[in-house]
Order: sequence, then structure tokens, then C-alpha cells
Amino acid sequence: MSTALIIGASRGIGHELATQYLKQGWRVIATARNIDDCTALTALGATALQLDVTSAINCQMLPSQLAGEQLDVTILNAGIYGPQQDGIPLQADFDQVMHTNVLAAMRLLPVLAPLTCAARGKLAVISSMMGSLSMRSNTSGTLYRASKAALNSVLIDTALIFGPQGATCAAFHPGWVKTAMGGEGADLTPAQSAEGIRTTLAGLAASERAVFVNYDGTPLSW
Repeated sequence: MSTALIIGASRGIGHELATQYLKQGWRVIATARNIDDCTALTALGATALQLDVTSAINCQMLPSQLAGEQLDVTILNAGIYGPQQDGIPLQADFDQVMHTNVLAAMRLLPVLAPLTCAARGKLAVISSMMGSLSMRSNTSGTLYRASKAALNSVLIDTALIFGPQGATCAAFHPGWVKTAMGGEGADLTPAQSAEGIRTTLAGLAASERAVFVNYDGTPLSW
């Protein structure tokens, strides 16, 4: 049985990814910050682990909780947008966004990648087109953009180390999705985004270099 690990599965795209993989007969390990969300994931059929990605202690505990696992798919979905206003961010806002979107990846990807290598699997992060440097046309969401650009950098470095060992690494733009972040006016439902991500991952050719793609598989420029 194939195994998928979804980091940040309490709601939105992460929850939908867990749900869809379970419906496809996969074994799913899913994390959430709150115990109530873990209980709900367990009821769904997943193996739930409580994880606050901004906690160094929580991140340090995860490898022992996953000892011996071989992960066919690993998806780091946890992330936040941060303040709606642009300009110089408050220190607290900067710390929250960067700790959640970047530092968590720097702590988690090095310990999750070997488990993905063991299955010669796919290691993905939910990034954003807003993190692209070459495709940028406006400055809205400055802090969020900076965090996703940094996340992409972390993934590229991860691929340089673990790609030759068997992990195929991908950064995804999930589309504009009807979530708490995307709002009700967005183009896609979480189910549509998650289905596209799953399908694209399944068809992704093994590679030692990281790729940046849309949820539907369209290549994007870093």
C-alpha cells in the first residue's frame, strides 16, 4: 500500500489531499496543529499526528514518530498569508509568516526527504506563483511573496541534496482556491486543486532537479 504524508491537513487543500488519497486506497499520515483536528483526521481514516510547524520541539519529535516509514508522497502544505496590508511588516507578522512558511520547511524537509528517498517518491511543497521572481508583475502581498520565494529556494536546495538519492522534488502553485486564504471569489474548489496536484505528482517524471509547476502540471518559471 502506498503511503502519503500531508503536513497541514486540518482544512482546505491539505484536508482535501488527505481525503482524496484515502479514497484512492492510500495509507495517509496527516498532521494538524490542534488535537480536535487530529481527532477528525483519525475519524476520516488517516493516521493523525499533532504538529505545530512553528515549534522547534514538535519538528524535532517528528522523525521519531515517522521512524521506519517509506513515503511515496510527501506534501508540505502548512502555510499562512500573513498581513493583508503591504509595506514594512511588523516584527511579529514577519516572524509568524517566515517561521511558518520558511523555517518550518528548513527544519522538516531534511528529515522528510530521506523517508521519501526510501520509496523513490515525490516530495512537494505548496508554494505559490506569487513566489516567482521572473514572473512577478506587481508588489501586492510583499511578505507572502518573499516567504514563498524563500520556500522555493529551500526546495531547490533540498533537491540538490536528495534528488540524486531518489526524491523527486516539486513546488506547486495550487491555483486560486476557495479557502480561508483564497476567499469565496476564487476560481477553484479545494477538491479541484487537490485533484490536479495528485494527478500531476503521479505523472511527474523522476528528476534530480526541483520543478515548479501549476496544479494542472503547467511548468512555471522560478
